[in-house]
Amino acid sequence: MTNTDIDINDFASRYLAQWNESDPDARRKLIRDLWAEDGAQILVDPPEDMREAAANLNFPIPALEVRGHHALERRVERAYDMFIGTGHRFVQRGEATALLNHVIAFTWSMVTADGSVVGGGMDVLALDEDGRIRTDHQHIAVA
Repeated sequence: MTNTDIDINDFASRYLAQWNESDPDARRKLIRDLWAEDGAQILVDPPEDMREAAANLNFPIPALEVRGHHALERRVERAYDMFIGTGHRFVQRGEATALLNHVIAFTWSMVTADGSVVGGGMDVLALDEDGRIRTDHQHIAVA
């Protein structure tokens, strides 16, 4: 599988759909379709309070990671409850980009019901040979 074997914008759209999906069974299916069994999401830039707490203890800024379908399901469910369940939606911003073979990136926004942007970020996905996400390095940006 190479980046030319998949529609990377469709892949980005399906990725965002897992976060917006209200039905837990449909969300679980999206996760199993998109992610390698041992796939990992790494939150590269954790929230400011976590960075400050780490700095106060003289630790480097920690990257937060979840790995495997079960942990990813819990992560997506929590994000759904925090953001989508409170009236937000994640939408793709611009076109996805093939960075390297098996590596794609795209930017996204978190929007309110009226379309106002309140947050966003960029995900860099490394795919395995089957076209499933091996790693997702997520970078969050404040609007």
